[in-house]
Amino acid sequence: MLVAQNHEVTVPQDLLLRLADARQRTDELFHLVKSDSLYERPIPERHRIIFYIGHVEAFDWNLLGNRVFGLKSFHPEFDRLFAFGIDPVGGGLPDDKPADWPAQDQVYGYAAKIRQLLDGHLRKETSPAGLDEFSLNTLLNVAIEHRLMHAETLAYMLHQLPLDRKMAPSTGRSVITTEPVRPRMIEIPAGPITLGLERSRTAFGWDNEYDAHTVDVPAFAIDQYKVTNRQYLEFLQAGSYQSKDLWPADGWNWITANNVSHPIFWKRSGDSWLYRGMFDEVPLPLDASVYVSHAEAKAYGRWAGKDLPTEAEWQRAAYATGDGNASQRAYPWGNAAPNERLGNFDFSAWDPTPVNSFPDGNSAFGVADLLGNGWEWTSTPFAPFAGFEPFPFYRGYSADFFDGKHFVMKGGSARTAACMLRSSFRNWFQPHYQYVYAGFRCVSR
Repeated sequence: MLVAQNHEVTVPQDLLLRLADARQRTDELFHLVKSDSLYERPIPERHRIIFYIGHVEAFDWNLLGNRVFGLKSFHPEFDRLFAFGIDPVGGGLPDDKPADWPAQDQVYGYAAKIRQLLDGHLRKETSPAGLDEFSLNTLLNVAIEHRLMHAETLAYMLHQLPLDRKMAPSTGRSVITTEPVRPRMIEIPAGPITLGLERSRTAFGWDNEYDAHTVDVPAFAIDQYKVTNRQYLEFLQAGSYQSKDLWPADGWNWITANNVSHPIFWKRSGDSWLYRGMFDEVPLPLDASVYVSHAEAKAYGRWAGKDLPTEAEWQRAAYATGDGNASQRAYPWGNAAPNERLGNFDFSAWDPTPVNSFPDGNSAFGVADLLGNGWEWTSTPFAPFAGFEPFPFYRGYSADFFDGKHFVMKGGSARTAACMLRSSFRNWFQPHYQYVYAGFRCVSR
């Protein structure tokens, strides 16, 4: 059992500010939803919206309340009810009813009391040092990034909510116009790349990011840009959703059983297509990244005579310095911190921009749009690196998904926080999940 240490430490001010900012991100999302729609379920596989209002607070309470501050639960039933989300692998869809959930004022009251209790301890001059094995700093980083992950997953969930059930904010990034995208492939020479984090580093990382190791990657060619809606439209118009030979067996079973015939973010309008934006439906932005499932990306690759990159190939195209040695950059563009000139990320927009919008963010090889504007599917199943050790306070975060049924995604979307744009960060999803902000690019070997 993990036991709190007896001595006390000062909670760094920057962590308190980051926690406050993360809370604001999730609060803003819930405020987008009209109050009579909080019991809706925009994605059939997920909980109703009301669950997440309680979940992001219950997670912090279950992580910090008793373990760090020795606080007794004031509502054990809600602590359990809001503890875990859903990952429906091989199972049926949830069948709960709105009436099965507590009233809004009860959920908001529970969330507010958690913040009050935790903040009363976090804002003291000193607080308990955390756990024998993990510091309070580590646990706060877990709480912050967990919430920021939900700020992204809630966004794509609310993306599926009917337009008349949410309220558009008054701010947002202005429309970006570019020259038409001219797809081409870039040759990446053979060479080494490092995956993962070194345990000796003080920077925070999730358990699946360890241990750092170097991989020798053979030469390959990679698309300079993510596959665009224009390119994917050609794939669709070629009848590819009716061509069994393009799809893995499980992918074909999925699209036929669920009548999948186009990306979930597209909507047919007469003889043309619309993009289902967060707050509006617009003509399909042809030069923006297409958002699709792993199965759809894989089928496109087969149709194009290419493949999805491995995690190591994507990493090398993004971070290698291009000078033939083992050194690499902190970000594709270099070591400068992320900013709005370099990509569509860190909550800067609700929808994708053209894939050639940020040339200053190109990698050393000239590969574009690697961070933000949509996660990128790889062909690598999500699995542990050598030396993997699960967080003892969150054992299932990664380990529950080392099942061969999830695939690594790299990069980030417009709704990905800047702190998770680090090169070691790994995201993952099931191959038939269409709702995430995820695109792809192809490789030739």
